[in-house]
Amino acid sequence: MKTVLKHIFQHKRAYAKLPFFDFLRDDDLSPRERLAFFPCMASFILSFGDLNRLVLRVEPTDDPWQKMINAHTYEDDHHWPWYLEDFTKLGHDDVKRPPGDTLRFLYSDATIQNRLLAHRLAHLVWGAEPVVRLAIIEAIEETGQVLFALTSSIAAQYQHDTGTELRYCGEYHFNLESGHAMNNDHAEMAGIVLTPAQQQDAVQRVDQVFEWFALWTHELLAYAQAQSRAAQPACEMAA
Repeated sequence: MKTVLKHIFQHKRAYAKLPFFDFLRDDDLSPRERLAFFPCMASFILSFGDLNRLVLRVEPTDDPWQKMINAHTYEDDHHWPWYLEDFTKLGHDDVKRPPGDTLRFLYSDATIQNRLLAHRLAHLVWGAEPVVRLAIIEAIEETGQVLFALTSSIAAQYQHDTGTELRYCGEYHFNLESGHAMNNDHAEMAGIVLTPAQQQDAVQRVDQVFEWFALWTHELLAYAQAQSRAAQPACEMAA
């Protein structure tokens, strides 16, 4: 597994350089502008709890690796209410629209990658044995580390400017992710001995995780930039 973990961290370094994360690092943009992607990610974030409860978790089990996975799922299956909390705090509930319009947005071309991501990950997990699933989970966790390390600083600035704490975007969530059981078990994971076939399978599945998450970030960036363009005429008129 040590070789697989090194492969994950190589992917993570490249992943952190994607254009979406450069956008989040742009201090010339306000916190609200940098968080404009937030509604676009709803499908995936709200599906993530189900991914943990209904796909990754298998109970009862005697498999030691599946037991480790199950413990992880109890850490990650309840974060989505914080997303809805921040959704409200960022003012998205103030935009009144018919329920049909919300459904059209959630199932529009603008959110294809968000809808597909949970399905793809479920397919990837169901096709893997428990010890390989550990590598899939670790890859997913590292993508989250990249995102929340950046949003936590944006949320801190947002709280400074507005007095409103964002728990999903902010330090509250990031600290939990940083202290996560899976992220504290690298030494144990590195000690796992994989067969050549398991190592090859794990590497291939990790490649797919990062490929799909990259597509996800491109969609989030496109959505945020579209919101900026939509707001531009109003800003120009005000000027």
